[in-house]
Amino acid sequence: MISMGAIGVFDSGYGGLTVLKSIREKLPEYSYIYIGDNARTPYGTRSFDVVYSYTLQSVSKLFEMGCSLVILACNTASAKALRTIQQKDLPFIDPDRRVLGVIRPSVEKIGSMSKTKHIGVLGTSGTINSNSYPIEIDKLYKGDSLHVEQQACPMWVPIVENSVIDTEGSEYFLKRDIAEILSKDKQIDTLLLACTHYPLLINKLRDIVPSSVKLVEQGSIVAESLKDYLTRHPEMEEKCTRETSIEYFTTETVESFEKNASLFLGEEIKASHINL
Repeated sequence: MISMGAIGVFDSGYGGLTVLKSIREKLPEYSYIYIGDNARTPYGTRSFDVVYSYTLQSVSKLFEMGCSLVILACNTASAKALRTIQQKDLPFIDPDRRVLGVIRPSVEKIGSMSKTKHIGVLGTSGTINSNSYPIEIDKLYKGDSLHVEQQACPMWVPIVENSVIDTEGSEYFLKRDIAEILSKDKQIDTLLLACTHYPLLINKLRDIVPSSVKLVEQGSIVAESLKDYLTRHPEMEEKCTRETSIEYFTTETVESFEKNASLFLGEEIKASHINL
């Protein structure tokens, strides 16, 4: 049974489950609804217009299901669709509802993590090509001389979703992309994993990345940011149901989603199919 007033969490596939897991660990008292648009994943190589259209459909569906607050737990959706939905659509759909993303919280945190003020951003082609991270960093740290390099890692999501993390082939692509971004700036001391799939690669990456370089996952950052947001906006927090429930929906086959979701969550789950 759908919990009215649940916090909605959306991703193009499975990666957002890593964010949801962190959010539930930080804020276990609330109810959540997760939608994975697995039938149309990946979003990373799609155009701005297509990602915007797909994301708006999922956000609208979560609103129909009673969510007043939706988290885009997807870097590509946050990069290509969030601002348009916030500025263009929400005033007409319902100005009292909110849609938040993962880029701004990550940018707010990353500056304080780097001692050299030289950071690297690893993401899908869509996220990197959007330049959302350099743009947001420039806005937030204007005049603070925070230097950013980016690297698209198109093979990393397929590595995770095909469960071939511990293979020579995956190690080749991980080493190649890490070497590429570190060669762009020898002073990089912090790498942001700007895709919610990438935490599943963290153990392999720690073997590849120099110990002097910090790897930053987004889940805990977004969870802490959401907690702060609800504290600062009690009018929104009051709309969020406290039933400690979670419901999962996928646009693909339920059996496949349940099997793969368990890899991201570390537990077995039950899901339902949904049409957007």
